[in-house]
Amino acid sequence: MKVVVQRVKYAKCVVNDKVTGAIQNGYMLLVGYTHTDNDEINQKMAKKIANLRIFEDENEKMNLNIKQVNGKILSISQFTLYGNALEGNRPSFTKAMAPDLAIDLYKKFNDHLREFDLVVEEGIFGEHMEIELLNDGPVTITIEL
Repeated sequence: MKVVVQRVKYAKCVVNDKVTGAIQNGYMLLVGYTHTDNDEINQKMAKKIANLRIFEDENEKMNLNIKQVNGKILSISQFTLYGNALEGNRPSFTKAMAPDLAIDLYKKFNDHLREFDLVVEEGIFGEHMEIELLNDGPVTITIEL
């Protein structure tokens, strides 16, 4: 499982000219799965993200987690995180989990985040999504379990 965490001032997802999820202040997550991923990894990743301290405290040190700043999450499924472009010019996605398996893990992952009392907005799995965000910092962290 690979997740790109972007600290944002705002983020929104649009599918077919309709907003499917929008947040102010929090994380925009790009979430990808590979063949060996399972719900145990989902749970570990949700805990890691809920406790990740990348918001600044009163001393301008990254020391606060998302809950401490009343942040929200926009979670976007992103199989292209497992794209391999080392050979040739067209990326290979053979390391990405099949969509029919990944969708269940993605839904469970978002539910695990909600178990930490976090507000989680979502894109629509498998759809063409337009993502708009304002990266804060910028702060972008990649976590792979």
